[in-house]
Amino acid sequence: MTLNPALTDTHIRLLQAAPGDFGTIHTLLKECGLYTSSITPEGSTYWLAMLDGLPGGCIGLEHGNGVSLIRSTAVLPQFRGHGLGRALVSSALTQASLRGDHTVYLFSSEAGDYWQRFGFVPSSPAEVEAALPEAPQVKSGVLRGWIQDEQVWKRAMPQPRAAG
Repeated sequence: MTLNPALTDTHIRLLQAAPGDFGTIHTLLKECGLYTSSITPEGSTYWLAMLDGLPGGCIGLEHGNGVSLIRSTAVLPQFRGHGLGRALVSSALTQASLRGDHTVYLFSSEAGDYWQRFGFVPSSPAEVEAALPEAPQVKSGVLRGWIQDEQVWKRAMPQPRAAG
């Protein structure tokens, strides 16, 4: 499958990924030079961003107890500048809020400025390991030994006020 469209319009549509969509997610990640290991629909939610009906980006949210981990955020180079990344991040943060998550984490050594726009601040590998020990990406990082070299980011999620 090639994902190199000629864009004629800028209609963005987000779709929650079904198990059958993971082939497309793997293709998007590979074309963006990102890893596809430990990607699973179990205990997570993924979205596809469609631009003019063509898959242009994806994002995942691995769930823990009151916390989640954003992963596999990718937008194909030819789709950048159309708001797909912003739409994907907003969707993941909305899902985390609806789940009642108090914190969202992610790994990013190269895109810290991007994530700071969404309210993320630096954190530590130890913190994300403690918060999400069963998340596939955290388990992969611990098992393969790369987690200690990664930059971790976190965002505190606004909590609903108690009726009172």
